[in-house]
Amino acid sequence: MRNVVVYADADAVAQSTAARMLIAIGDAVALRGRADVVLTGGTVGIGTLVAASASPLTAMIDWTSVHLWWGDERFVARGDDERNEGQAQEALVRNLPIPEDNIHRMGSSDEYPSAEDAAAAYAEEILAAGSPRWDVLLLGLGPDAHVASLFPGHPVFESSDAETHAVHDSPKPPPTRVSLGLPSINRAREVWVVAAGSGKADAVADSLRRSGVPGGAVDGTERTLWLLDAAAATHL
Repeated sequence: MRNVVVYADADAVAQSTAARMLIAIGDAVALRGRADVVLTGGTVGIGTLVAASASPLTAMIDWTSVHLWWGDERFVARGDDERNEGQAQEALVRNLPIPEDNIHRMGSSDEYPSAEDAAAAYAEEILAAGSPRWDVLLLGLGPDAHVASLFPGHPVFESSDAETHAVHDSPKPPPTRVSLGLPSINRAREVWVVAAGSGKADAVADSLRRSGVPGGAVDGTERTLWLLDAAAATHL
């Protein structure tokens, strides 16, 4: 079941998503002894992490039992401002008492000779962790309805049956990326899609109509949440 929750603006989306995420992480640790969370980039995604960093709920979580993953990454050098994990590090991760071994970063271009190698290594890391059913998997939504680095009409999305993918010729720069595939995304207990702004309104509507776009192909096994601001929801 897809549930749509509409907030006043992008800041309200980020603040509420941060609170939801921290509560979900705490619940997963309490219930199962571990939480696996997949983070996303983008304005609202990083805004969510900034809000989480400032929340008093952060101090109530046993971060030694939390594992952080990413839905996609730009295949550039470690330390490049384009990397989602670097933005997440700045926004939240550096402030957490989380073991380095619990932070599962996708490979960079200075570590691997190709995006294929980085994608294969990430798939192996996921397998070594027991192919987790992600407790929360966060996704941003592009104005073309892409999620992670799965783009409409792109060969990777058209044949996205692998755990991870190397993505070349991305219509959004940088052109080379690494992404989770649909089987990995849709293994999540909960998938949360965050979107804000009128520029996302068509993509939100197309995705919720399941119009053959990547945003329409993602669902959690237990719950799918679309967390929107009023502008992004105008075409629903």
